[in-house]
Amino acid sequence: MAKDFHKEQHLKSSDFITDMVIGMSDGLTVPFALAAGLSGAVQSNGIIITAGIAEIVAGSIAMGLGGYLAGKTEQEHYESELNREYKEVEILPEKEKEEVKEIFEAYGLSLESQNRIADELAQDKDKWVDFMMKYELGLDKPNPNRARN
Repeated sequence: MAKDFHKEQHLKSSDFITDMVIGMSDGLTVPFALAAGLSGAVQSNGIIITAGIAEIVAGSIAMGLGGYLAGKTEQEHYESELNREYKEVEILPEKEKEEVKEIFEAYGLSLESQNRIADELAQDKDKWVDFMMKYELGLDKPNPNRARN
């Protein structure tokens, strides 16, 4: 009999869902509000339909551009902090080790464990910087597909 292994199935695309919900909200609300407002002021259905289509196109461009700029800004911020962390572990390694220890002290780990973890992380700069980005700064690497160059 084969063992049943627990398989984690979590949704990991929260940025996409957030963008989709906001986009749908804006994309549906504004054209309907525009059409409702114009229907009371204008007698021609053609003008109302044309204005609604123009708003949908303009709104789509604005949402797309806004999403692109937000993603690009997020990537630039992450890269800036990443470079800063690499410099800090290079120039101020003892201070950075203390910051690692402070993180684990908050979880109640012993000083011996804190020292062991900090020393272990310090042996691999990439892992060390990745740890500091996630747990000191609370930054995850942004999805590069959100803003392509």
